[in-house]
Formats: sequence, C-alpha cells, structure tokens
Amino acid sequence: MDQNTSFNGNQSSCVYNDTVDAYMYPAAYSLFFIFGLPANCLSLYIACVLMRRGNSLSVYLVNLSISDLLYIISLPVWIMLAKRQTVNDTLCSLIAVIMYNSFYVGSGLLCCISMDRYLAVVFPLYFARAHKMKTAALVSMLVWLTEITLHIGLLAYTKNLQQFSSKRLCEVTIPLDSQTAHMAIIRVVLSFLIPLFLMAFCFHQIIMCVGKSVSIVASEREKLRNLLLLLLLVYIVSFTPYQAVMFVRGLLETDNCTIFKQLRNSYMVFVATTTINSVLDPIVYCLMTESAKTEILKIYTNCQYRLNKAVSLLRLSFSSNES
Repeated sequence: MDQNTSFNGNQSSCVYNDTVDAYMYPAAYSLFFIFGLPANCLSLYIACVLMRRGNSLSVYLVNLSISDLLYIISLPVWIMLAKRQTVNDTLCSLIAVIMYNSFYVGSGLLCCISMDRYLAVVFPLYFARAHKMKTAALVSMLVWLTEITLHIGLLAYTKNLQQFSSKRLCEVTIPLDSQTAHMAIIRVVLSFLIPLFLMAFCFHQIIMCVGKSVSIVASEREKLRNLLLLLLLVYIVSFTPYQAVMFVRGLLETDNCTIFKQLRNSYMVFVATTTINSVLDPIVYCLMTESAKTEILKIYTNCQYRLNKAVSLLRLSFSSNES
C-alpha cells in the first residue's frame, strides 16, 4: 500500500501518499550512511589528535563530529521505518530526538567555530582567553546543555514528553496542530535564521579583514575565501529547503489537511537532504587547518605502507608455495 490514513484535530480523515519516502529514503539514507560514517569517524579521530596537542578549534570539531555521528548511526532506523518494518515506540521517539538535537547542536557548534575564527582573524591581539581549550570545552558543553534543555522544554510544551514512549515522535504530525506549528516557526528562527546570519556576518568580516592584509599572499586569501564560501554554501544547501518548508507549514498548515498533502512530498525530500550537512561537515572542516591536512596525509601514508607490506607478504607467500 502507498496510502496512509491519519486524522487531524477535527478527526476528519487525512489520506496521503507516502511513495516518495518509501522509495527514496532507503536508497538515500543507505548512501549517506556508507559515506557519512567513515568520514565522521575519520574527522573525530583527527580532531581528537589535534585536541591532545592543545588546538582549541578541534574541541568544537570533536563535538560536531559526535553530533553528526549520532545522527548518522540513526539512519538505519529511518530506513527501517521507510520500509515499514516494526520499530519499538521508544526507539522511534529516541531517533527523532537525536535527529532534531543534531540539527540544533550542529548549528550551535557551527556558530562557535565561526565566532572562533572571526575573533582569531579580525581581533588577533584580543580575546586570547576565547581560544583556550578550557573555554572551548565550556562553550561546547553550554551548547549541548542549552539545546537539550530547549528541546525538553518544547517536548513538554507540546505534551509529548509525558507520552515519550508511546507518542512515536518519529512519525510526522498530520497535519500540524497549533502548538506544533508555533514550535516549527520558533525552531526555524532559533536553529536556522540566527545561526545563518551569524555565520554570514563572521565569514564576511573574515574575508574583509584578510583582503586588507598585506602579509597574506593573494593565493592564500583566495583559498580562505573559497573555503569560507564553501562552508556557508554547504549549510545553506543542506538546511534552507527544509527550513523554508517547515516555516510555510507552521504558517499555513495548522489543522489543514489540504496544505499538508501539498507540502508533504517536498517536506520528506528536504528532511533527507539535511543529511548532506552531516556527511560534508567532516570533509570540509578537516580542510580548515594545515594540521588537519597533515594528519590526513599521515593516515593515508600509513595505510598505503601497510597495504604495500601486506601485498609484499602475499607475493612472498605465493612464491614460496610455487617453489
């Protein structure tokens, strides 16, 4: 069956077609999982190595990698749901909370990284304390606690916290009730518009400052500008479509099944495309520092050495067997 039936607040039937997620999610999420898991594991390893050397920026990267990994490892459950396999109610709600927290924690950490680079480049002689390991750890902890507290508060506001194990929060509310609609608009503003504005401001100021610097060669200025634009582009491409649809849903969909059916397919597609951010984050942010690139090169060289050694041993084994 490609039809699901649910009910809105007025108990009138709201029938919709779920073909898009049934066919797209298993393929898309499998691909994201295959590439995202090793990429984030590599990013986490490199960030931990740099953190042990006293690199304060790596503290944010460790937390960002953990946030992205939590989301990536939840993808198999979303695949099971798309294929209509049975998923425990508590697990269903838990992965929904993990997904949303990854959105918000990730956005918060991206803002921290942007501010850290902004202060380091635009005000290099000031705010030395902001670049210390202890400060980065405290700020990261504050981001996690703030986002989790806000999320628990929103769950309590919508009365979903009291029914956490039976509410199945991973299932889309159809259509949105007034409380969920208000929460959707608040989330768009707090978790997308404000971080986007902050990141754009920081990156613009960094580019302006670097452009005026006579000590940085033109090629390095262009490389930094392209990297910052790539970071911003990844964030915009990953989240703008989803957040735009959520904003429209929050404004127009309240107890309106017709609007829900018109927006549902777009919503489900753009939920999946947000995963692009979790896949590309580790790749892009590992290019931010030369020390990260050096660690990647070391890992590559070590793996290549071990592979060549294994191949040589196999050849010697075959040669001895033939003789």
